[in-house]
Amino acid sequence: MAPRKMRQQASEPRTATPKNLRAMRFQVKRVKAEMGKVREDQECIREEQIKIRGQFDEIERQCDQLKEETEMIMKQNARTHVKLVLMFNILKAREAGNSVGAATLTHFLRELVFMERAANASSDDEVAEDDDP
Repeated sequence: MAPRKMRQQASEPRTATPKNLRAMRFQVKRVKAEMGKVREDQECIREEQIKIRGQFDEIERQCDQLKEETEMIMKQNARTHVKLVLMFNILKAREAGNSVGAATLTHFLRELVFMERAANASSDDEVAEDDDP
């Protein structure tokens, strides 16, 4: 027996029924509404990202400022420590009767204080110049 050939039936074109059209229109409206909601959510997310980016920049600026202030305080602390050591050594030299050593250390301490005051005065002048319009 020979195999039978199957006839292929041509599919009939579907005509859109009013019921199908209504369902499709409803789906389209639903999808559009969802897309609108997604668009709004994305806009809110963008606004929040911009806000957070601004806050991050402000925090970064404050961090840099704190680093500068910390460095300045550390330098002041080191200078104060050097001056205290000099004063202590001046006292020890005077107690030991070493007037030459005490005079040398006193002179060095005076020079150090004079240089610090000169540096502070010049930085104050620079700040005053920056403030002038």
